Formats: sequence, C-alpha cells, structure tokens
Amino acid sequence: MRPHRGVLALGGLLGLIGSAAGLAMPLLAKYVVDAFGENRSLAGPLIGLTVAVLVGAVVSAGGTYLMERTGENIVLGARRQLVGRLLRLKVADVDRLKPGDLLSRVTGDTTLLRSVLTNGIVNSIGAIFMLVGAIVMMAFMDGVLLLVTLLVVVVIGGLVASIMPKIQRAQLQAQTAVGEMGSVLDRALQSYRTVKASGAEEREVRVVGEAAERARDRGLQVAGWTSLAGVATWMAVQIAFLCVLAVGGARVASGSLAISGLIAFLLYLFYLVAPIGQLVEGAVQLQNGLAALKRIKEIEELPAEPIAVAAPMAEAPVGVRFEDVVFRYGDDRPIVHDGVSFEVPPGGLTALVGPSGAGKSTVFALLERFYEHQDGAITVGGRDIRDWPLGELRAALGYVEQDAPVLAGTLRENLLFAAPHATEEEMHQALRRTRLDDLVARLPEGLETAVGHRGVLLSGGERQRVAIARALLRKPRLLLLDEATSQLDAVNELRLREVIAEAAQETTVLVIAHRLSTVTNADRIVVMEAGGVRAVGTHAELVGADDLYRELAATQFLTT
Repeated sequence: MRPHRGVLALGGLLGLIGSAAGLAMPLLAKYVVDAFGENRSLAGPLIGLTVAVLVGAVVSAGGTYLMERTGENIVLGARRQLVGRLLRLKVADVDRLKPGDLLSRVTGDTTLLRSVLTNGIVNSIGAIFMLVGAIVMMAFMDGVLLLVTLLVVVVIGGLVASIMPKIQRAQLQAQTAVGEMGSVLDRALQSYRTVKASGAEEREVRVVGEAAERARDRGLQVAGWTSLAGVATWMAVQIAFLCVLAVGGARVASGSLAISGLIAFLLYLFYLVAPIGQLVEGAVQLQNGLAALKRIKEIEELPAEPIAVAAPMAEAPVGVRFEDVVFRYGDDRPIVHDGVSFEVPPGGLTALVGPSGAGKSTVFALLERFYEHQDGAITVGGRDIRDWPLGELRAALGYVEQDAPVLAGTLRENLLFAAPHATEEEMHQALRRTRLDDLVARLPEGLETAVGHRGVLLSGGERQRVAIARALLRKPRLLLLDEATSQLDAVNELRLREVIAEAAQETTVLVIAHRLSTVTNADRIVVMEAGGVRAVGTHAELVGADDLYRELAATQFLTT
C-alpha cells in the first residue's frame, strides 16, 4: 500500500466527507420535524437535507472509485512481486511445490488483498468515523439512551471479536483447499493425452470432484462463522432499538425527552447499522486477507536466486572439471553422486553414457546450479562454479533438456527465447543447421505460426530440433545436450550428429546419450554407473577395456 498512500489518503478524505454529510441527515430531519410541529417554513430544512444527500452521494462515489482503482493497482503490484519471486526461486524448492497451488496464490490469494484494502481497511476507517460521529450526536441528544445503546453493542461486540480468529483459520484452510484442487486439476491437464488413452476421465473427474468438495466444506466453515458474526451484529442493533424504544418512550412520557429528540436518536441508532456492519465486514475481510498474506509470505520467505544480470561474455570455449563431487537431492534421499571425478577440456565433444540412474542428468543440473553439490569441487573455465555470478554462468551455457520443452507461442518466440537479440540471419542459420528450414516452409504462417501448448502441434523430433536451435542461437561456451536425439528418426539423427560435430568445432559440447551411435565419434566418453565414474576413453578404447560399455555397445549392434 505504501506507494499508493497519497491516493489512499485522498480516497479516505472523500469517504470521510461523505460520512459527515450522512451524519448531518438525522439532525436535519429533526429540524424538519420541529419546523413542521411549530408551523414554520419547511423550505430551508428540506433544501439542507437535499444538499446533504446529494453531496454525500457524489463524494462517497468518488471516494469509492478511487479506492477500487487503488485496490486493483495494489493487486497488480502484489502479483508482479509474487511472480518475480516465483521465477527466482531455487529449483529444489519449486520441485516440491505444486503448480496448481502456486497459480492459486498468484490469482486467488492476491485478489483477497483488494478486498482487505477496500472493505477491510478503508471502509473500516470511514465506518469508525461514522460510528464515533453518530455516538457524539447521540450523546448530544440524550446521554441515558446512549448508555443503553453502548451496553448492548459492547456485549455483542465482544462475541463478534471472539469469532474473528476462527474466521482466519477457516479461511486459511479454505484457500489451501482451493490450491490443492488446482494442483489435482493441473495434474490431469498436464497429462491430458495419458488420461484419455488410459480411459481415466471418470476417475480423474472423481478425484478433482473430491478435492472440490473439500474446498466447499472449508468454504462452508468460513460462511458459517461469517454468518454468525453478521447475525450477532444485526441482533445488537435490534436489541438496542428495543431497549431505546422502551426507555425512550418512558422518558418521552415523563416529559424528559421531546418526541423529535427520540425520532432523531432512533435515526442515529439506525445509522449505527451501516458502520457496525462495515466494521464487522472489514474485520472478516481482514482475517481473509491475513490468511492470504500467510500463503503469499510462505513463497516470499523461500530463498531466491539473485537477479541474473548477464555480463558481456567471451566467446572462447570453457572446460569442466568435477573433483570428488558428492551430491544428494535431500537429506532423506540417497546419494546420487558419490565422489564423481572427470574432466572435459575446452572445445570438442565429450559424451556421458551409462545406465539409467547413474547420475548423468544430475551433472547438467549441477553445472546450471539448479542444485548445489554438498562436497567436492566443480570448476568451469578454471573457476570454481560458486565463484561465477549466476547470470554470467548461465549465459555461458546452452542447455537442451531431456524432454525438449517448447513453450506456447509462435515458432519465432521459441527460437528467440534464450537469445532475444539474435538477428534474422543468425536465426535462419540456426534453422538451416538443425534442418528446420523445411518445417518453416511448410507451416502456414512460417515463423509466426503458433505451436500450441507445450508445442503439441509439432512432432517430438521437431520439438527437439527447435530446442537445439534455441540453444545454438545463444552461442554458448558450453553446450549441454541431454538425450538430444531420443525422438529423432535415423535420417534426422544422422543430420543432427553432423550439427553436433560442427558445434564441437566452435565450442565445448557435453552430450548425455543412451543411443551410443550418436557419440561413437566423440573425443572422449565418460562411463558412469551407480553415482560414480568407472571409465573414460574413446569408443574404440572403451569397447576393448570396459565391460559395461562393451555390453551397452553390443546391445545396440555397435560391436560384437
């Protein structure tokens, strides 16, 4: 709220002016009744009453618009801040969070902040002014009736105050349940074709429905406590009205109070309904906002990576060295790297091979610093990896993941995603090198063709080549390819081997491969098994010297 305090102050001032105009109405109504009883002209009091109504309506409308507008701006700022935080979280933290729940925090929880501003804080300030003003005017009218009113309101107010913490707990549970429902639905949507192919639509509908029911049940708890608070407020005013009517009637009968004074007092009593209701609603909204704030704070309190500011990079290839690296994904998880040591010289092609689970993809995750190794040393370009500024390190790397993700958008947007300042010539050169120029020619809108969510309108091989072209456009000093040919046919695999060989002449290329035919011409091959390195050499050397590599090669008909 701090950047908007000027507008908030103006909106609050307009609200107070509108409230003041409203407070004048019962007193003006008293003058109208008195003038009527004394056979005086009603023109003056009626004009004053009309002006008060119009001024109060116009000023209050202006104040409300300012508050609503400021509320939207605050929600926008909160969302930008939260999204900025989410995208800078460490990969390890994001891995254990659920995407659907994160979306709920960015959309639903931040929206509640607007309600806190408009109903919970600003309206409450205006309500307090109205309440205090009404009480002052009621004291001016009759002190005895004021004491009767305050006694009833204070007793019921204590009951409402005891309900507020329960509303906050129930609201926190409700928002958590909505986030869980979003996570369950996200799981089904992310595996949409698998759900269809497995005939699991009804099961998934049932699972999401059960999550929706849990969210409904938590919402009903909030509704129950909120309704109880509202009923208590209504009862306070009604009981106060009955008590004031009884005591006030007796005072009128005894001559201690004029009938116009009782009417004005009762009007002020009914004026208490709005501010008391706004205060209760504001308190409820505040509890809802505090629950939302807790969920937002949970994200903001997670450690984040520094903002990556990439410095101008040299173009020389860099080497990599692992020395007795030990790593596990968590204290309760098994060791993935147990003393891994190998060296990749600058330039040329180096391959990592071995059975699944040997720790090959983890090498790339550590090089990108998605995770931090627990022991040993990793150097890139002769510098300890922890001494590299994160932005500078990642700017030096080109990374093609195992599933070769393609983002929703156009083909051009995907190609330029990692290198937004690449020229048209550089982009078309990357397309030619990855044999994507034929694809661009076939697409109805060429580079401006939308590729669909996660690139579903492209084949698996096309997505893989798009990811490789995107990495090449980055002009990396170290190119990381994780199973880059897993979805390619034999012809395109052969072409991609040529692309990799060309890239290896310009930069350092480190490839993870299960299909050994793609790396038989590598300058060196590192064989990994069970979290360690068991052999290093060329294809010919390893076929003769390492049993595991010989077995892998034999199963792929690369040796007898």
